[in-house]
Formats: sequence, structure tokens, C-alpha cells
Amino acid sequence: MAGSQALKALKEAGIHSVLINPNIATIQTSHVLADEIYYLPVTPEYVTYVIEKERPDGIFLSFGGQTALNLGVKMDEMGIFDRYNVRVLGTSIQTLKTSEDRDLFAQALKEIDIPIAESIAVSTIDEALDAAEKVGYPIIVRAAYALGGLGSGFANNPEELRNLSARSLTLSPQILVEKSLKGWKEAEYEVVRDASDNCITVCNMENFDPLGVHTGDSIVVSPSQTFSDEEYHMLRTAAIKIVRHLGVVGECNVQYALQPDGLDYRVIEVNARLSRSSALASKATGYPLAYTAAKIGLGHTLPELPNAVTRTTTANFEPSLDYIVTKMPRWDLSKFQNVKRDIGSAMKSVGEVMAIGRTFEESFQKAIRQVDPRFLGLQGDKFDDLDDVLANPTDRRWLAVGQAMLHEGYSVDRVHELSKIDKWFLYKIQNIVDTTHELEAIGSLYGVKKELMHKAKKQGFSDKQIAKAVNSTEDEVRARRKNFGITPFVKKIDTLAAEFPANT
Repeated sequence: MAGSQALKALKEAGIHSVLINPNIATIQTSHVLADEIYYLPVTPEYVTYVIEKERPDGIFLSFGGQTALNLGVKMDEMGIFDRYNVRVLGTSIQTLKTSEDRDLFAQALKEIDIPIAESIAVSTIDEALDAAEKVGYPIIVRAAYALGGLGSGFANNPEELRNLSARSLTLSPQILVEKSLKGWKEAEYEVVRDASDNCITVCNMENFDPLGVHTGDSIVVSPSQTFSDEEYHMLRTAAIKIVRHLGVVGECNVQYALQPDGLDYRVIEVNARLSRSSALASKATGYPLAYTAAKIGLGHTLPELPNAVTRTTTANFEPSLDYIVTKMPRWDLSKFQNVKRDIGSAMKSVGEVMAIGRTFEESFQKAIRQVDPRFLGLQGDKFDDLDDVLANPTDRRWLAVGQAMLHEGYSVDRVHELSKIDKWFLYKIQNIVDTTHELEAIGSLYGVKKELMHKAKKQGFSDKQIAKAVNSTEDEVRARRKNFGITPFVKKIDTLAAEFPANT
């Protein structure tokens, strides 16, 4: 998606584009978008061959994920960009290096008094063991220049660390031994900055799961729901300060750990590139992040770019969301034999869905149905050890939460104690549980009054889900609902909470 938006921006500007992408199944590789297309591996050797042949003036490195970013750093070290006089557009190589090299990153944030988790960058197993003694167990290991948390994990003792660091160092030349903040809240801010230092936060996201689960494997909501105004603006201010200090030109995201009780926070990392979160943020807000980042890379500033939604205001605005977006990951672990279903700091999901609603309950239940049509909405499943699944996250944890609250009578406090999921989310799930029980207690469709039907629909219940609760059929529920005058309708998303007229 990021590459497609960038190519559209280049075409609009009348710039001849050359695309290197080995994936023939993407829309990017259509000649409608790119002028020249090479189906080649994204490696320094092949990219040098294309540069030699095409002689481009500039290169974008932030639209091809971690692969393109790592490639750019490597090619710069090899002197290829200087040799062929190719200018890196957007965020500079030095900024990319600083954001990826854990030592440089820690030093840069220390310069502006931004707190990060206590950590030590190492390159051998013995150094990792020594670092853990200084930092103190439990620790998390992170690999530099890695995608999707590859090679990362948690260690509670030297034996676990020895095995983990040996695996991580086969994937990356440098790893970070960091104090574990498992159980803290996790948040992310999407930030856009131009070369003239105009800077905005397009949206923020909050993880349903506490820290310890990779954000790609976590249910995520946007905008944040459990932050106080003070917490929200504290992290927003820090994000802008970080992005300006690093000198990002284009789009990036800043990931945080936030203490559940209090105003203490740590920066986890900064991705100075378009990521899967950026795609989610673009769809959630209607703000075309990749398109805008490409325009900024060409030298435009935010105030001179038009707002893609209103077409009357500028791109130098922060979207205002009067709705809630829920992202839910999709796994295919059941396809594999003997696979471990636990999820942690290394991403295992193969995709995700996004649902929009006026309430968390609505968007959450919509997301559940999207991720697997077999699910009617919030439901449970049988687990041999329910408490263990709640305490140790797997790809089925939301089903465990549903089982505990819907069928086993667990209280919000007990589920929170086991899972560390914020009570706000659990109280919203309790609302769904209460409505389900209310419908089941009536036991007959014709005992369901208009008010209850309306409440269920506002909480994202499907007709089929209501039918199951009252021992009826989907068609009968739909007919009764229509008799009540309760029908679906489509709301326009203007990303401005109707503060300005929207043309699109």
C-alpha cells in the first residue's frame, strides 16, 4: 500500500519512476503506477545493476519496509549512492542508522532527556550475559535491523538468555539487552514531519494487550481509549520532540511503554519508515500517510499540500476521530503441526482486519466476525487451563477472555489480575456479556423489546448472534428488527469530526 501511494504521488508530479519489487502479485507492479518495473531481489547487487542501467536522480528507502531500509544503509556504506550520484529522498541515511542502531538511538534520546528502557547493546553471547547482570532479570532481547520483532524474546535467567541471544545473533550483528517492562501499556504515535520542521501526529494507537505481545500480534484500537488527557499529550509532545531531534523527513512511528498507574513512560523504538501500522493509520484516519511522505520527500511542505479529504484545508492538520477503530490480527497456526500457539515479542500473525464503529463494543465484535466468519461475535471456547491461557498470551486469548466472562462467571478484576488487560476494555466486554445474558434470559424473540434490540445492535451484535441467544433464526430476528425501524446505515468518515466541510 505504501509503495502504491508513493508511486501515485510521483506520477502526479510528472516524475519518471523505477520500481524494484520481486512480488508480481502486488498492484505496485502495474505499469499504470510505475514507469519501469524490475522483478528482482532487493539486494545491493541487483539494485546497483538497476541504478547503473537507469541512472536515477534519487531513491526512496522508506516505502519498502525493513528490507529497503536495511538495503539503503548497506548501499550507503558501500559508497554506491555517492558513486552514481543518487540522492536519498526523504529521511536521511544517518537518521535511518540512528533509529535502527540501538546504541546510537539510546544516545540520541538521552540528548533530549527522553526516557528509554535501561538497555545495553551487545554483539556476543558473553556480552549479553554480562549486560543482563547489570540490567537485572527479567530482560527482553531485541535485534537491531530486524523486521516484526524477529529474534526477540524474554529471558528470566542466564540459561534462557544464552539460548535466546545465540538465536538472535544469527539474525542480526547487534542485539539489545533491555529491562523487561512486560505488563505496561503499549502505545504508538504516527508522526509526519517535513524538511521545514512542520510536524504533526496523525493518530495514536493503543494495544488491547499489555506490553509483551508484539504490536502486530495484538488487538489495537485507535484512538487510544484508556489514556488521560495528560498522558495523551505527554506522549504526543515526546513523539514530536523525538522526530524533530532525529531529523525524520516524511513519516515514522514512535512506540511507547506506559506505566499503568502513573505518568512514567519509556520509548521502545522509532520506525523511521512506513510500516504495517502506517497502513492501518492511513485507513483509520483517511490521511494518506505514504502519499504525503512521498510529496515531502520531493521537497514539499505540509502547509502547501492540500488536505486529501476536505480539499480546502492543508495537509498540516491532525485528524479528529469521532469513531473507534479496532484492528485484530489473523493467525494460521492451526495449519502447522506441533506449532507453539504462544505469542510474544516476535510477530507470528499473517494479516489483520480493521473494523470501525461508534463504540468499542461495536468495532470489537465487527472485527471478530471479519477475522473468521465462523465467529458470530464475542464468544468463548473450551480450555484445559483457562487461567494459564489468560496469563500467558496465545493467538486464542480473546476467546479465553470470552469464555471466562461469558460462561465461567469471571469478574473484570479477576481477568485483569491474570491478563493485565486494562480494565476499561474488560468493562466494555462485560457490557457485551451482560447484553448476551439479558437476551438469553428472555429466551424468546418476541420477548425482546425495541430498546434491547437497539442496544444490542449498537453494541455490534449481528442478527445471527441475537438469534442464537433467543433460540430463533437470523431471518426472524431481521424481520422483527425491521418492524422496530432499526436498520443499518452508512456513516461518512471525514476525519475532522465535522469541524470542516469534506468534499470526499
